[in-house]
Amino acid sequence: MAPHGISVPPSETDIDLRNATPADAEDVAQLLAALGYPCEPEDAAERIAAILHNDRQTLILARYRGAACGLLSLDFMYYLPLGTTTCRVTALVVNEDARGYGLGRLLLRDAERRARLGGAARLEVTSAGHRTEAHAFYRACGFGEGAVRFVKSLGD
Repeated sequence: MAPHGISVPPSETDIDLRNATPADAEDVAQLLAALGYPCEPEDAAERIAAILHNDRQTLILARYRGAACGLLSLDFMYYLPLGTTTCRVTALVVNEDARGYGLGRLLLRDAERRARLGGAARLEVTSAGHRTEAHAFYRACGFGEGAVRFVKSLGD
C-alpha cells in the first residue's frame, strides 16, 4: 500500500520538498523518532531553529498530500584534507509506510543538487553499523565505502 492509505505509489510531482520551519516541529519529532532519535516537539523546534540560524545547515521536510513522510538534514563543512567543502547527510528518514516508493532516492537527489549548488566537492553520509538495509540503499544510490568513523561521547 502506498503512503497514507493511497492505493497507487506517489509520483515525484506529488512530493513537496521544502525547508522545515519551527511550525513543523511535531512532524520533525515524529520522523526523528522513526530514525531512532526520539525527542519532544519542543526539542525539535529548538533544533529546527538552530539549523535555520546556521547558513551551513539545511533541514528538508518531504510531504505527500500534506502529510510529512520524510526528512533530510545536510551540513556543509570545510574539509581540510581536500581543501574544499564537503556536504554531509546528517539525517535521512522516510516513514515506514512510505518506504519503497523512491522517496529516499528523491531526497538524496535533492541533497546532491543542494550540495552542488553549495559548492561541495562531495556528498557523504554516515550510518550506524547495524543499519544494514540503509547501507545497501546507499550503495544502490551510488555511494561507496568510505573511512571508518569512530565516536567518543563527551557526556551531556
